[in-house]
Amino acid sequence: MRNYLAIFEGHKIRRHYDEKTEIWYFSVVDIIQVLIQQPDYKRARKYWNKLKERLSA
Repeated sequence: MRNYLAIFEGHKIRRHYDEKTEIWYFSVVDIIQVLIQQPDYKRARKYWNKLKERLSA
């Protein structure tokens, strides 16, 4: 198993490659941080937590 950083528009996105299943996994919080243009990691994490809460209701 390998961990890598992907660069998207100058932002680092954490990702992980599972060699057994040959699937890439990306950090949702990192992607949301880029999409909402939020420099603070904690605010992106709170946004994701609230979104998950609303989607499960």
